[in-house]
Amino acid sequence: MIRLGLISLLSHQSDIEIIGEAEDGRYAVELARELQPDIVITEVRMPRLNGIVAARQIIIQNPQVKIIALSGHPHEFFAISMFQAGASAYILTECLFDELFEAIRAVSQGRKYLSPKVASAVVTNYISLLSMSNKSALNTLSKREREAFQLIADGKSTQQIAAELQESIKSIEAYRHSIMEKLNAGSENGLLKFAIAGGTSAGI
Repeated sequence: MIRLGLISLLSHQSDIEIIGEAEDGRYAVELARELQPDIVITEVRMPRLNGIVAARQIIIQNPQVKIIALSGHPHEFFAISMFQAGASAYILTECLFDELFEAIRAVSQGRKYLSPKVASAVVTNYISLLSMSNKSALNTLSKREREAFQLIADGKSTQQIAAELQESIKSIEAYRHSIMEKLNAGSENGLLKFAIAGGTSAGI
């Protein structure tokens, strides 16, 4: 029913040509290899081969193709999985007719498109993963390095940190170098970005 609805919707557009349709994932992969379309619109859940695996195989065959994924599931897991497989857009079937042409325009211009109803959950998940990653990296810091990092995040100078921790300037510079290495920050700005991303809220 969704496929017939899509065909009906798209066939009325003068700048869109439908060159094929498939009733399952495996046939979709075969048809994409044969017809070399610019865009493939696929469901996440399909018989014989799900949309995630199908998208990955289609892009391996033709890296230039743009995949627009459809799903009835607003859970971020499906959206993230489709993007990891190489999809360029993810929209919900309940928003299909409102968002489809917007998604087509976006991917045609080399951009990504994510249904607003899913975007919030994806961003929340990303922030959570980033925070977990930051906490794991922070665990490599010694107690003194954590104290120094907190003061760096507060914008303190080397001299101010040395005075507050009652350490020599040379020791603080050594802490700073060690912290940047352990957090893979590369620079002072990198440390501040790390702190903003969640480091200073991770119990330093």
